[in-house]
Amino acid sequence: MKDKVVVITGAASGIGKALAFECASRGAKLSLADRNSQSLEIIRDELMKRGTEVIATETDVTKEDDCKRFISNTISHFNRIDVLINNAGISMRALFEEVDLDVLRRVMDVNFWGAVYCTKYALPKLLKTNGSVTGVSSIAGYKGLPGRTGYSASKFALQGFLEVIRIENMKKGLHVLVACPGFTSSNIRNAALAKDGSNQGESPRDEAKMMMPEEVARQICNAIEKRKHRLTMTSQGKMTVLLNKFFPKFMDKMVYNHMAKEPDSPFK
Repeated sequence: MKDKVVVITGAASGIGKALAFECASRGAKLSLADRNSQSLEIIRDELMKRGTEVIATETDVTKEDDCKRFISNTISHFNRIDVLINNAGISMRALFEEVDLDVLRRVMDVNFWGAVYCTKYALPKLLKTNGSVTGVSSIAGYKGLPGRTGYSASKFALQGFLEVIRIENMKKGLHVLVACPGFTSSNIRNAALAKDGSNQGESPRDEAKMMMPEEVARQICNAIEKRKHRLTMTSQGKMTVLLNKFFPKFMDKMVYNHMAKEPDSPFK
């Protein structure tokens, strides 16, 4: 990634923040986006002190014009894009029969449409540099997780979208990576939406047993450099994907039982 221009959404916290510092450590130039402008500016200033060339743009990825402006700012400053990492994401936790449908729309707007908008406007520059598009997805994009209809649907949609982008451009030198971390210690669950659209608050999972964002970022950057098509992290995640191919009915029961063990699970 030495001297490559790397674009990262959702860069103010969690995996996005870790990606920014990991890419910077590899010599990349950065264009960062997040709707939390205060945290984003702190990260930008810290990276600049370390000698990284970096710009930051306050961006709400649910708004097409914001994404277009973000990519335009990147091109105006660097005149190129080598890597786009669609990382911005939000989760939810509620039974479908109880959830406000606006919650699903909000999750889809961030996780799916945010990636679509940024990829659309960055693609011409990425094709010129034989660049790379990455989507930070989830095992929930391979196996539906009960209590997370909107989240799983958005990740299935993201993976389908990226697969088509890969196939359409397979003779044009574009690299496309679908990266699926396991449960990660990040802000996404604390900011997850409840059935009425309010923030869930405290995470229902044990943070000590999760992947750290820095390890997720390291693996994603390695996969980008090696131009891998898919990256599935954790042995549990790999086993879930594999078994679901051959024993989907069995995995329905296994996933149900596993997710039902969460504290305050919406189903039992």
